[in-house]
Amino acid sequence: MPAADTYRYHGLIIQVAVPSPLRRLFDYLPPANLNVKEDPLVPGMRVRIPFGRRDVVGVVMNLAEGSELEASRLRPVKAILDSQPLFSQGLLNVLRWAARYYHHPAGEVLSAALPVRLRQGEALRQIEEYWQPADDLPAESVQQLQRAPKQLQLLQAVQTAGKLSAAQISALGISSAIRRQLEQKGLLQRIVLSVGAREPFESVAGEGSGDLELSKEQAAAVRAIKKHLNEYSCFLLDGVTGSGKTEVYMRIMAEVLATGKQCLVLIPEIGLTPQTIKRFAERFSCPIAALHSGLNDNERLDAWRAAHDGSAGILIGTRSAVFGNLANPGLIIVDEEHDASFKQQDGFRYSARDLAILRAHEENIPIILGSATPSLETLYNVQRGRYVHLRLRERAGAAVPSNMELIDVANQNLESGFHEAVILRIRKHLERGNQVLVFINRRGFAPLLHCLTCGWVAECEACIAQFTVHSKPGSLRCHHCGAREELPVACPSCASRQLSTVGVGTQQLEKLLSRQFTDFPVLRIDRDSTRSRKRFADMLQQVESGEPCLLLGTQMLAKGHHFPGITLVVVVDADSGLFSADFRGQEQMAQTIVQVAGRAGRAQHAGEVLVQSRHAGHETLQALAQLDYADFAKRLLRDRQTAGMPPFSHLAMLRCEARSTGKGLEFLQQAAERARDLSKVNQWQVDCLGPLPAPMEKRAGRFRCQLLLLANERADLQNLLSRLIAQLEQLRVPAGLRWSLDVDPQDMI
Repeated sequence: MPAADTYRYHGLIIQVAVPSPLRRLFDYLPPANLNVKEDPLVPGMRVRIPFGRRDVVGVVMNLAEGSELEASRLRPVKAILDSQPLFSQGLLNVLRWAARYYHHPAGEVLSAALPVRLRQGEALRQIEEYWQPADDLPAESVQQLQRAPKQLQLLQAVQTAGKLSAAQISALGISSAIRRQLEQKGLLQRIVLSVGAREPFESVAGEGSGDLELSKEQAAAVRAIKKHLNEYSCFLLDGVTGSGKTEVYMRIMAEVLATGKQCLVLIPEIGLTPQTIKRFAERFSCPIAALHSGLNDNERLDAWRAAHDGSAGILIGTRSAVFGNLANPGLIIVDEEHDASFKQQDGFRYSARDLAILRAHEENIPIILGSATPSLETLYNVQRGRYVHLRLRERAGAAVPSNMELIDVANQNLESGFHEAVILRIRKHLERGNQVLVFINRRGFAPLLHCLTCGWVAECEACIAQFTVHSKPGSLRCHHCGAREELPVACPSCASRQLSTVGVGTQQLEKLLSRQFTDFPVLRIDRDSTRSRKRFADMLQQVESGEPCLLLGTQMLAKGHHFPGITLVVVVDADSGLFSADFRGQEQMAQTIVQVAGRAGRAQHAGEVLVQSRHAGHETLQALAQLDYADFAKRLLRDRQTAGMPPFSHLAMLRCEARSTGKGLEFLQQAAERARDLSKVNQWQVDCLGPLPAPMEKRAGRFRCQLLLLANERADLQNLLSRLIAQLEQLRVPAGLRWSLDVDPQDMI
């Protein structure tokens, strides 16, 4: 804040975060009728304000004693929308920090933390409308209703009940038009009632113990975490798949819920929500709220309210749930903490895992990061003593680790993607009454359509990428920009009808497996087949029945699902991460293979894992097959340290999208020159790598290029970004050019 003598206006000023691209707060005068003593105004409350030519909803961030602006340029707040802050002090501190760290406009950060209806200004407390008889019913008007039987029916129903809601009126088979006609005649009057906050959930001691006896490692983990239930501490629960991490979660949750405090559980995939809620609901009697992008606006607001009121003991959701305001927070759990989906990839590019850790610190509560394949960043923080490392090395119960076998398919004639030995092994497991999981990280029927005559390849004109062939329905689709075209009957280049597909996708594998194994159901689970929540739930229920079946899917199946009937996992193509342009490619490939391999042998039957590869001799695959993940991760950490890449350094990426490559590179070249000048003058040790075209140079019709900023010290990078962003915002940007900043980027492609 400036010194008091620099103020041009002296008096109470409300500094508001407005959802706009501008990286600053805006000064407003208090409303004329505000009585500060009777109507306290504090940070975290929403206000309706004039902004340009329209009214918007903003969030109060500070109260100041004056403004650098003259009084004539200040406008008053139009309305105060809340009687109390929507965010706890801890969560508000996290949001302030996130705006600074990710260099994103505070107004957009606060907006992202609220459900859509609250962003639009809807009251926090639910408003319900009812209709009741008018105070003085004109007798002659009532008599006239004899010729309007529906209107008479509604009036009599309201008189009998005293009042009826819109839903109750609709249930009678009476339209809203009939209701409005009675209002216009003065026979019905509308009343609005505010539904108060729901009561906090009722804590129940002794829940969550279940009938399972903990292993020694599980019991040790529970004891270690229980010692820190009333203070901040970050625990890495590093457990092999099937080791019982969820049981440890629930034992700790039981302790927290028994004290009346709430638990926030973050999961990486919407598809995991039903089974997670089911497991928690079977163990705990408290209400559970779910918060994720698959809900409609009403459902999201209701879940947010339940967390805010304290009526929900457990809030579970994907990354945006980290912003759910808890009335009485007691524990945060981030399951599958390594998963890249916890990083938002556009707009406000935040890491939900990192913000969850900061939030636990601000709320002074423990946080558990769970994974069978912890990220290298998390393992590095364990090495530095920032996190407590809890290991679960053995599978729960009688389950034993699965054996991993590399199948060399180089120079092999594969039947739609499968080695003959793999087909035989699948049949063997199915005929024993077991289930088989086939994993391929590729949706669609085939990844490429080409012409055998002239070599033409079907490519998306908006991206530098091939179209993927889909058979249901028949089409060409781009998995990067969403473009879709009809399947051609002839080559558009030479008119030949000799068109063929190359490679396989989930749809083609589904077709082959259904033909090969006619006696067993084939269940394909990918983003195309699970758009319906009911269909996804039905398929999961079929798998959970334990009946022999073939489960075919993509990344969705590698994330935390518990399928005890699976005894064989087949990874169709393990090579995609070996030669990735992303320095995290091998880490992500290893995590995926280990995670999907962990779906096998989770019950009393031994599991097998078959990994097909055209590079089976590659040292990374060999190490993955011979070492456990912990030793493999140590190897990767040594490589990262040698290369000077995260987590041993700190990275930010300036990305530019333009109608031509030249405009983007020219803009980033100016950014690089300014970054080098700032680093030199201020003695900040920051390296500029680039600018260069992005590995995927064109996407959705726009050319992409990027500049990487790398520093050994986080403070150097942050100081540079603060000054650099301010300068870049002053530059004249060519029409059609967009630039963005990604701090700690996860997507380098």
